[in-house]
Order: sequence, then structure tokens, then C-alpha cells
Amino acid sequence: MTDVREEAPHRVVTLVRPGLLPMELGIVHRLFGTALGDGGQPLYSVVTCAPEPGELTTDADFTVNVTLGPRALDDADTVLVPAAVEDYGPQERGQLAEPVRKALARIPAGARVASICTGSFVLAAAGLLAGRRATTHWKSCGELRALYPEVNVDPDVLYTDDRGVLTSAGVAAGIDLCLHMIRSDHGAEVANTVARRTVVPPHREGGQAQYIERPVPEPGVSSTAAARAYALAHLGEPLALEDLAREASMSVRTLSRRFLLETGATPMRWLAEQRLQHARRLLERTDEPVDQIASGAGFGTGTAMRQHFREALGVSPRAYRNTFRGTN
Repeated sequence: MTDVREEAPHRVVTLVRPGLLPMELGIVHRLFGTALGDGGQPLYSVVTCAPEPGELTTDADFTVNVTLGPRALDDADTVLVPAAVEDYGPQERGQLAEPVRKALARIPAGARVASICTGSFVLAAAGLLAGRRATTHWKSCGELRALYPEVNVDPDVLYTDDRGVLTSAGVAAGIDLCLHMIRSDHGAEVANTVARRTVVPPHREGGQAQYIERPVPEPGVSSTAAARAYALAHLGEPLALEDLAREASMSVRTLSRRFLLETGATPMRWLAEQRLQHARRLLERTDEPVDQIASGAGFGTGTAMRQHFREALGVSPRAYRNTFRGTN
């Protein structure tokens, strides 16, 4: 006899609270709701519930009427907890409204649980992030770490995935998180199609460190733009700090300081990231051999590039190409 439950779409339940951010709720419905199988069938069913259903306030000038209560969580395969306005106020250790606590207790064992932005504070207060790697909006990472020292807070990434419990950085990083889950469930092709329909990149490069507020260079202060442009045009060549400093008409010391201020990374770390991303694009879009890509991207040898890929992405270049191009 066929198991009807196994054939049903993966059930995604978004648990929202008063003061919800409509954009974060929309992200979940838009991305999971447009993921389709080969026959055009929906791969997910997406519903919204609240600990106490009814008309919920938002951070905008309208309300959202949520008709489903916490029972909707009983058969969830994935639970998303977006942020709410209350998350941005003063926090006390272990603070969690009783209706929210009771709702979270209904999540089935084995269900995937994820948060968007400061929804991570809800997961942390419920004990779901203890001993796990997690992130949140960059402005709140220090507070999350201070309130919940048992959580391994990573302030530099757009999202984390630690044994079925996931978190994302601020607001739009929820897109990266949802695409990651779709990609994990159904592969790169489905996730890439969803991304194209939504007009967003299938995978956003870098972490949230690039969005942290940094002082704007004063008028007249030299920029590292020339050095960066030169590096991008010569990725396949050996490049030293002295080469970049010369292009920027700066000393090595000034270049290093300005680079960190403008990009959030040291020159060599930035250069390594650009080479990695260039190699990724070539693996996804061309049939060039790995050794040839390694040379063109500035890694020198295929062996060196394989080491960089394993350290940065946890996979080999061949496995990366197979995943994103569906080849064998």
C-alpha cells in the first residue's frame, strides 16, 4: 500500500508573532511556494500560524490576519521562525512568552527548525541552539552571544545549518537560508529555478561582514578601487601585497589598513575569495579541466585549488561542479 504521507508535499509552517516583519513572512511563501517538481507539482505546502491566532500587528502600517493556531505545527516538516519587533528590545536571559514556548513544544521530533534574523533569539531561549553554530543580524550577534554563551555565534555568515537547526542573518539573508534548504532538499537545479523566478542570485557570495556599518572614507582619501580592479584583471598571475600597493599608489601598510576599512577583509584574504569565486563560476559554466581553471584563477595547480575548495566549501571542485551542473 502506498504511503500517502510520503507522497505529500513537504510541509513548511511559519510561526509568526505580533510585530512580525511582512517581508520575512513573504520570503518563506514566495520561495518555497514556487519550488516545483519535474511534473510541475508543488514540492512544498506552506502555511502560517501564530501562538494565538487572529489579527497580528506588523512593523508596517497594516496588520496580518492569521487564522491557524499552534496545532498547525503538529505535522510540520520544517518550521520557520521569523523576527518580530519585540526581538529588538532589551532581552533577558531565557525570556520567552509562554504561548510561544507552548507552540514550540508542539514541533515534531525530527522536524527541521530555522529562524530568520532575530528569530534566533526565540530558538536560543527555547534551548534549540545550545551547543550549535548559529547567527543573527550583525547588530545583534554580540547580544546573542552574551545572553546565550552556550551558543556558538558566528557573526560573519549569511546563514548556518547545524544538524537540522538553521539560522540566518538579517531579513534578506532569509532568502539565502530558504534557497539553501530547497537546494539541500531537491538539488541546485530546483533552487536555481526558484532564484531566477524571484530575480535573486542562487547563491550570494560572502558573509554579512560586508554589510556591517563602516566609516565612509573622507573626501580626498585614496581608495583601494584601483588595486582591486587590477587584481580582478590579473587573477591568474602571482600577486603580492607590493603589487597591489603600487597600483593604489600607497604603502603596503596604508593599503592593508584601507582594504580592511573598505572591504572588511585583508588584501590577501579578499584576493583568495575572488579567486575562489572565479573558479566556482568557471566550474558552473564551463567544461574546462580543473587544472586549467586552477591556473586561470591563480591557484597555480589543481592540487592547491582542491585544498582551497575543501577548506572553504567542504567539497572538491569536481563534487562542486557535479552538484551545480548535474553532471557525473
